[in-house]
Amino acid sequence: MQTLAEDYIEDLLMTSTHHYLMFFTNKGKVYRLKAYEIPEAGRTARGMAIINLLQLLPDEKITAVIPIREYKEGRYLFMATKNGIVKKTPISEYANVRKTGLAAISLRDGDELIEVKFTNNKKDILLVTRYGQCIRFRETDVRSTGRVSMGVIGMNLSPGDEVVGMQLDSQGEYLLIVSENGMGKMTAVSEFSPQGRGGKGVKCYKIMEKTGNVVGVKAVNKENEIMMISTEGIIIQMPCEEISIQGRVTSGVKLMNIGSEGDSRVASIAKVRDSEKKTEEDTLKTLEDELKKEE
Repeated sequence: MQTLAEDYIEDLLMTSTHHYLMFFTNKGKVYRLKAYEIPEAGRTARGMAIINLLQLLPDEKITAVIPIREYKEGRYLFMATKNGIVKKTPISEYANVRKTGLAAISLRDGDELIEVKFTNNKKDILLVTRYGQCIRFRETDVRSTGRVSMGVIGMNLSPGDEVVGMQLDSQGEYLLIVSENGMGKMTAVSEFSPQGRGGKGVKCYKIMEKTGNVVGVKAVNKENEIMMISTEGIIIQMPCEEISIQGRVTSGVKLMNIGSEGDSRVASIAKVRDSEKKTEEDTLKTLEDELKKEE
């Protein structure tokens, strides 16, 4: 994909033209398109700006995209905010989304929706904060509530701390944690024992002056690849198998060189779901398998 300067690919979704794509924003709203409403383009094309497809407000940005084929019973959307609030709502409550969007969660002042996952009430939830804390709890600890509800406390945060990512235990064998000064490591998800919702969690990253705070977390497997982008628009891509596997209370190793001068730091990390080593046939087979599972 061709990208503009300081732009980068954040997510890659496998879908079919008849899937709905649900777009969740930091302001707690959800918008919906049918996949075929997004113009098809060649492999190297840049694509279309999302503002031309959705009626977003000026300060709204998309924080999660979820493809859905049907609004089945027993399926849920699990949401997390930067202030540690979590919410689980049946997917059926989002079956009728208007063109102008729909409220997905009620947010308190100063809070933002940061991540949304499609679940089946059988997962473990992992929340990671910028000060290097992580909590793991069962999805069943959060009772199902309606679309416009505010949710419940998922994690008790220290003053000034905020949640930077939510992942599911089924998304990968390791938690990849990256700090703003380009340091990072992988820690086995099994090192984080489930506990009750609403606690402070355990230390998952050792923050020092040379590391800076945590900026991102992804649940990965060794065969995944990740992309990192700095605030200056520099992008690097690397295979996870080259990243050091370490315990919970460690700082990891240098993953990206950040200039010592100025305010440059890591802005974001993204997981590349399919390694480029995979053939086109492998990718198509994976898509077919995913669609069969949903049917």
